[in-house]
Amino acid sequence: MSFADPVLLAVGLLLAAGLAWAAVVAGRRRAAALAAAGITAGAPGTGKGRGRSAGIWFTIAGLAVLAVAVAGPSATVPVSRASGTVILAMDVSGSMAATDVAPSRLAAAKRAALSFIGAQPASVDIGVVAFTQGGLEAALPTADHTMAEAAVRRLRASGGTSLGDAILASLSAITHKTVVLRRDGSAPNIGYWPSATIVLFSDGQDQAGSGSASSSTGPAASAAEKAGVHIDTVGVGTAAGATVDVDGYHLFTALNAAALKSIAQATAGAYHPAADAGQLDGIASSIDLRLTTTHEPLPLAGAFIGLALVLLAVGAVLTITRSGRVV
Repeated sequence: MSFADPVLLAVGLLLAAGLAWAAVVAGRRRAAALAAAGITAGAPGTGKGRGRSAGIWFTIAGLAVLAVAVAGPSATVPVSRASGTVILAMDVSGSMAATDVAPSRLAAAKRAALSFIGAQPASVDIGVVAFTQGGLEAALPTADHTMAEAAVRRLRASGGTSLGDAILASLSAITHKTVVLRRDGSAPNIGYWPSATIVLFSDGQDQAGSGSASSSTGPAASAAEKAGVHIDTVGVGTAAGATVDVDGYHLFTALNAAALKSIAQATAGAYHPAADAGQLDGIASSIDLRLTTTHEPLPLAGAFIGLALVLLAVGAVLTITRSGRVV
């Protein structure tokens, strides 16, 4: 327990100690006076004196407790709350224009992402990474969730997809520094970020390009796992798939759930299938964020004031009923 003003506590306790000393001295003098008058402690009529003395001691105790209350006591208690950083990694590749999830994969993913953002407390910093080949950071993580919402609304489908680049871009947003694989393709050491989570919305289509290969997905997921970052993947699309027009070509695309499950499993995250808009609407409640334990001050002045009032009231009642006087 700590005190906001220890000086007031010391002054109050000294005052209570002084009153206690004065009460003891007065009691001894009264006992001596009674003895001199030939009245013993057990004689008739001494009960009122004992009751009055009890009232005085309750009053002194109440003043001592009140001194503690005035000093502003508080205790620190552990509180678990959702906090930290969440990066929404949004796949905006051409395949996300497919309509096997109405009205389109990307439109449904954006609606689910906005619902997720709206469900988070202010203690969670949210960022958005829109990824095609190379990964494009759209909004740094911040407690101002309106910025993340605006970034999601701006997303448009175009280009290809590299899941490995998406993970690395998300880790860069979390650490605020560029995260790249080593020359031998191994995962770099970026520190430990246990309160960070990546939520990856994608159909799982992974394409090589811009010097990046689909084989980078494993090392990128390993980098996240070593950093303590969980990746929850949301599979947007259906196994039946659909045909989309990309740069004048008709391309067939279907959900690659295996790739998304592999990423989630490698980082102790979870895979969430979303074959229709209804499943996507429930994403906000199905993703568990990391809980961190913080120590917050718990003010105790009110409790001490309540106890002091009880003691003072008891002291006053005993004094009045035993002596017929307030003091």
